[in-house]
Formats: sequence, C-alpha cells, structure tokens
Amino acid sequence: MSDDRWTEGPEVSSGKTDPKTDPIAGAPGDDAETLRERQRLAQLEMMDHWIGGVLTEQRRTRRWKLFFRLMLLVIVLVSLFTALNGLFWDTSSTAAPTQRHLGIVEVNGVIASDSPANAERIIKGLNRAWAAESAAAVVLHINSPGGSPVQSQRIYAEIMRLREQGDKPIIAVIEDLGASGAYYIAAAADEIVASPVSLVGSIGVIYAGFGFEEAIARIGVERRVVTAGENKAFLDPFQPLDDDTAAFWQSVLNQTHEQFIDDVRAGRGERLSDGSDIFSGLIWSGEQSIELGLVDQLGSLEEVARARVGATNWVDYTPSLDPFERLTRRFTQVVAEVLGVSSPNTPLRF
Repeated sequence: MSDDRWTEGPEVSSGKTDPKTDPIAGAPGDDAETLRERQRLAQLEMMDHWIGGVLTEQRRTRRWKLFFRLMLLVIVLVSLFTALNGLFWDTSSTAAPTQRHLGIVEVNGVIASDSPANAERIIKGLNRAWAAESAAAVVLHINSPGGSPVQSQRIYAEIMRLREQGDKPIIAVIEDLGASGAYYIAAAADEIVASPVSLVGSIGVIYAGFGFEEAIARIGVERRVVTAGENKAFLDPFQPLDDDTAAFWQSVLNQTHEQFIDDVRAGRGERLSDGSDIFSGLIWSGEQSIELGLVDQLGSLEEVARARVGATNWVDYTPSLDPFERLTRRFTQVVAEVLGVSSPNTPLRF
C-alpha cells in the first residue's frame, strides 16, 4: 500500500464531488442529458433565490414609501386642522372668565412683522382684553429690546385710540427690558410699572451696516450693480459712503427720531423730566427711570394684580401662534441665513 499523501487519505476523498451538495456536477455514470437537466434545475433554483431577494427588497422599499407618505399625510392633516382651528375655532377667543382679572397682552422679543411680537397679533390681543367685561385693566407685559418703527407705531396708535375711550386703564409692565420700540409702545399706556433693575429707555433710532469696498478690492472681485436712479444703491456695503449720502441718511434718522420723541411726549405728557439725556438713546434702570419720568412706579405684575383685582388673577389674551406657521417661518429664516439672503424688513430700528 502506498503511503503517498497526495493519493491517499481524507484529502483525496474531500476532493470528490457529492451530487447531493453539487447537483451541477452530477453523480458518476450520469449521461450528458441528465447533467444538462441538473444544471438547468440548479440555475432555476438560483434564479428563484435571486428573484425572491429582489421581491423582498421591493416589498421593503414599498413599505418605507408607504410609511413616509402616511407621515406626510398626517403632517398635512394636522397643519390643515391647526390652520382651520385658528381661523374658525380660535380657542383664544373663548369667553373670558367672569371673575375680575387683568387682561394680559404679551410683548416678548423683537418687534417685527415676521416675529411673534408683531403689530397685528398684539393689536388683536389688546382689543380682546379691552372687550372682556371682567378684565379690570389691560396690561402690556413687555420684555423686548424694540424693533421695527412701523410695527411699534401701529401698536402705539391702537393703544392711544383705546386710551382715549377711557373705559378701563391700560398699564405697561416692564420685565427685564423695555427699550427703544418697546418703550415707544409703553409710552402710550396710562401707567408704566417696572422693576427697580429693569432696563428702560433707549429712545433713539439706529441703522447699522458694514463697508466691504476695500476687502472686495483686495481679493480681486468686481462688483456689478445696475440701477435706474443714481442713488438706488446708496446703501450698498460694497461701495464707499460719501458725505452727501451720509448727510441724507442722517436726515432720515433724525426725522424718525423726532417722530419717536413727539409720540413719547404725547403719551407721557408732563410726567417727563426736562433732562436733556432722555432722548439721547441712553438706557436706565427702573429706579433711575422714576426720577426721569419714564416710569410711574416700581413693582411687578403680581403687585399690579393685587392692587387692581385683589389677587394674582390674570388671563392672557395674546392670540396663540399657529404651530405650522411658526415651523415654516423658522425654516424660511434658516434657509435665508444659509443662502446669505436674510435681511430685515427695514434697515431702521427703534
């Protein structure tokens, strides 16, 4: 018996094909027709496996598509329901409680047409609180750095209109900050209340921008602007600001500032002191504001409620925000910032 390890032992037997495990190879003695049939059956089996995998993947893909479509449908239905609810079944317009209370209108954040503190929303809240018979007073709850002159003037004018009717007092309660356009609004109220450490004032107008003309020249970029009207691009940050343009723009700011001053004086009357710094754009603490006549008394929302209705009872009449509108507005702002096209509605700010 040969001891050649290349022709004997388990290695030789492992090299043989088993028709059970390799149907294509077939068994010894199979004729050519049988082998072809075995190969055909094996190929069909492989194709069945492949088709089964493809169908499984397609079913999985269809399930995910169906899932995402259902999610999109749910989002659309919820958004539609929210919008319709805000139009026809506005929960904030329900009857006010019969117990005496303060009618609160929130002025929170920057005052602008595209922010929650916009004129339309605040004016609507003012009128709701004013119309509530059980509201002992309308309270503007202010915590804002100011913002758009137009939005601030609209709210100011509506407060003055209601104030002239004299049915109930309108009180401005300043929390951390009541500056610039926010103080413009507060000046229309019958009374202004602030904390000793509130920041009040900043009666002024501001425009801020940048000049990139030297930077663009250094990097070799040519600025191309075509206008109809020689001064149409007078605030272009890539062009120098000449003396005539600066003087013109300063006149616009001065006129807007004078309107601000006139309205504050009309709202506050003789309560304002004769200090020359009141309208300089400076900001003071609540305690300092008392001496200047910018604020009538020091206190808080709770103290005003106890003094007016005997308890800390108040109802928020500020219209609720539409969640879908808030989401789309925020998405639009983010996209605009990413694309570099975000810009305020007006370059002026109170």
